[in-house]
Amino acid sequence: MERRVVITAESAITPIGHGKKDIFHNLSKGVSGIKQITKQEDFLAQYLHSKVYGLIDYEIAYDFSRKFTKTLAPVSFYACQVAKEVIEQSGFDKDYLSSGKVGVAFGSIHGSPTVQSGIYQAIFDGGRSGYAKINATDYLKSMAHTTAVNITRMFGITGRVLSSCTACTTASQSIGYGYEFIKYGMQDAMICGAADEYNTTTIAVFDNLLACSTAFNDTPQLTPRPFDVKRDGMVIGEGAGALLLEEYEHAKKRGAPILAEIIGFSCTNNGGDLILPNADGVRRTIRTGLESAGINPEDVDFVSAHATSTKVGDIVEAQAIFAEYGTGPFVAGLKSYVGHTMSACGVLETIFTLYMMQEGVIVPTINLEEIDPRCNMINHTIKLYEKNINNASIQNFAFGGVNTSLFIKKWK
Repeated sequence: MERRVVITAESAITPIGHGKKDIFHNLSKGVSGIKQITKQEDFLAQYLHSKVYGLIDYEIAYDFSRKFTKTLAPVSFYACQVAKEVIEQSGFDKDYLSSGKVGVAFGSIHGSPTVQSGIYQAIFDGGRSGYAKINATDYLKSMAHTTAVNITRMFGITGRVLSSCTACTTASQSIGYGYEFIKYGMQDAMICGAADEYNTTTIAVFDNLLACSTAFNDTPQLTPRPFDVKRDGMVIGEGAGALLLEEYEHAKKRGAPILAEIIGFSCTNNGGDLILPNADGVRRTIRTGLESAGINPEDVDFVSAHATSTKVGDIVEAQAIFAEYGTGPFVAGLKSYVGHTMSACGVLETIFTLYMMQEGVIVPTINLEEIDPRCNMINHTIKLYEKNINNASIQNFAFGGVNTSLFIKKWK
């Protein structure tokens, strides 16, 4: 028997704030979290063409004991903090967390690039002095599943563990697969999300592909520009987000506050090029997602577009949205506020959408001043609208041709 799945807690650390109060204020006021890169102590920064970043430049009050921090890199600090906050909201005690009924689906783009860079530098230094710089816990900090297993260790969680590592669809897969674990009776609750940290090596990869924004280095708040005629590439960002998913009857029985219901999820692959977007692949993901949710295109009020501000990607996505939805739903590119937070983008955009559902508004795509005529066929959100969102879709697409579409429904 298929079971209903609801969201009962959320937490986010982003370039526009930590927690709903700050984040929603900045979303509703159109405040950008993009800053100039000033960490010049990193030797790579001087070689970058793109000098902008979605940066977390405020202090976070971690209170983790040394027992746990010795295996935490920056990415896992973020991950464990948002996990801690959703657990606190849930009220789950240690016995329940260790009962096997709670699982974790959490990932990152590739562990901690900061720690990995340190290991490589030590190797390049060579000799005994270089070897001595490699810490015994460096692998635990940098392995691809470091976020998920550090969460399970810190909070004693013994259920299923999944650590998706599919670039920009990492968080979306974490939520979607967590949803399916609960829907089909494998777990009663799942902590789902993703995190990524600041590191110039991440920027450098896309910078060398000429995929990053460079025209707004002196005015960082004016980029990225999803769907805009002046968009010139993505802005990399950092952040973390977590959702607590629960089986509906389980949440109802314990009186948990229900934030929204997950009603559908799809994940497909283009089966072709590993970099270029594919309109047929995007359309297929939308269609299978709608089928999973059991709704029609006209039932969707809002689409959170992946919209990375690349020249080709935004056009392909706009065309696919129009082909499947027409001009019905409002469409916004939420990366315009925080940049492309890589693995975390899907969960952060889901949380931003939850806030809009709760507050009865749709926030605009900032920096969308002149819509590219090739993207002008859809219903762009160009200002703050007072609008009830009953059904929303969060779309994400990744290198490797991985596509996801998550559908959430307002809880009434």
